[in-house]
Amino acid sequence: MPAESKYPTVDIPNVGLWDFLLENKSREYPDDKVLFVEGKRTYTYTELKQTASDFGKGLRASWDWQKGDVLGIFSPNSIDFPAVTWGCHFAGGVVSPANPAYTVNEIAHQLKDSGAKALVTQLAQMPIALEACKKVGIPDDRIILMGNKDPEGRYRHFTSIRNVAGTSRYRRAKVDPDKDLAFLVYSSGTTGLPKGVMLSHRNIIANTLMITASEGPMSWRPRPGLPEGDIKLAFLPFFHIYGLTVILHQSFYRGIKTVIMPKFDIENWCQTVQDHKITFAYVVPPVVLLLAKHPCVEKYDLSSLRMMNSGAAPLTRELVDDMYKRIKVPIKQGYGLSETSPTTHTQPWDDWRRTCGSVGTMLPNQTAKYMSPEEKEVPVGEVGELWIKGPNVFKGYLNNPEGTKHAFDSEGYFKTGDVGYQDKEGNFYITDRVKELIKYKGFQVPPAELEGLLVSHPKVDDVAVIGVFKADLATEVPLAFVVPAQGVTPSPSLEKEISEWLAQRVAQHKRLRGGVKFVDAIPKSASGKILRRMLKTTYAEQEKKNESKAKL
Repeated sequence: MPAESKYPTVDIPNVGLWDFLLENKSREYPDDKVLFVEGKRTYTYTELKQTASDFGKGLRASWDWQKGDVLGIFSPNSIDFPAVTWGCHFAGGVVSPANPAYTVNEIAHQLKDSGAKALVTQLAQMPIALEACKKVGIPDDRIILMGNKDPEGRYRHFTSIRNVAGTSRYRRAKVDPDKDLAFLVYSSGTTGLPKGVMLSHRNIIANTLMITASEGPMSWRPRPGLPEGDIKLAFLPFFHIYGLTVILHQSFYRGIKTVIMPKFDIENWCQTVQDHKITFAYVVPPVVLLLAKHPCVEKYDLSSLRMMNSGAAPLTRELVDDMYKRIKVPIKQGYGLSETSPTTHTQPWDDWRRTCGSVGTMLPNQTAKYMSPEEKEVPVGEVGELWIKGPNVFKGYLNNPEGTKHAFDSEGYFKTGDVGYQDKEGNFYITDRVKELIKYKGFQVPPAELEGLLVSHPKVDDVAVIGVFKADLATEVPLAFVVPAQGVTPSPSLEKEISEWLAQRVAQHKRLRGGVKFVDAIPKSASGKILRRMLKTTYAEQEKKNESKAKL
């Protein structure tokens, strides 16, 4: 039997995001509440609503923006991101945010696939934006700025896209919350080009309310020791669904002040927590690793933090223990995907230690089951692929009916591609991706499990495990790429020490039969996921060189 959420069902209003966020009659926080801060700039509720509606009216008046038109955003985090996003929704548009580190071809692919009619960017990204837009036929006058204005006046700022005629006919567009898209986010998956994930207004509203149900201890209300209520730190990228929903939408909906960082740097992160007395931060495992091991952390007072939440990749008990021992800040774990808007599970605050290693319990309004490779439901406690159903599950992949068809079963369950199990108390565990499991002589080896153990070794700063094929064994074997701790010199004896240390802690089929390779850094995506494909390519190239040398 599929598992049901233990939370009470939440009521999802049948409205679009603009009405949900900016015409919310049950909003409790005041109009002049400061909601977003970046450097010396701030937005209150009133200021943001005015700026967003001005931009929305400007899109309709200046560019004849139609319902369903797509606006690309190619930018690091900016305090203007919410105003641009919700202004586009005011005009009935769809927002497609993109990674600011993209190359010309990468951003051009997203612009072309999404059918974007215009692009909002920042000065630093403008050269790439101009070239990409030229490739896909977006005219220069449809490329505009947010953040800092152009001191030379070459490019228009989003605040200049206005209804200059002053006519009142440009009211907000009416949307069908379940059918009309709010976002097109691009998910890299494990193979091929990124896919456009179609998320409706209802998807994002549902997930915002689902997350709110689980983050009850957070509040905008002033109280002893918290004169401004809780304060969140936003460094997770807004172009990624994790930062987009859990920070932008949830914070604004609940009235929680949010301090924005354009990009992550561990020293700046610690300084910001100390200066702004941050009480809550959404993080990813690489940040937890830095908090556990980076020397600069000792210099800062992080005691204002009440809780952190990690997502985007598995977080192991060993890493939680190492970080907590050092900074004494509790951390819980959540889970989700772009296709689920994103959060499906999170640990309740009180359970962060008791169910450490779990991604927590299922959020409201969802059902889930774990399935065998033969697509038969497995009992509680047994490992399978997680399938899930709920109002937060996406509408499908853009321009990809075949991919959409294979993503769902006949009952509407989304096949996540993630492997795990649930215990008798309803706590869910995610152990790895179906496609990333290493198959050693028929045994399944989850890379994330080995990484979690290896990173707790005192001489290891970071690690990634991949499967490599060994012809002499006729099977895949685990290989670890290791970043040595500061002051530790890579050597054959260190490789042996690490391999033997792990062998004492895992079953025989999980040993590092592929060996250890030392590297300067582990390649990761903006959301903190290990880029295993890059490591596999590096390994394959090195093996080719070795074969060539052997022939000589």
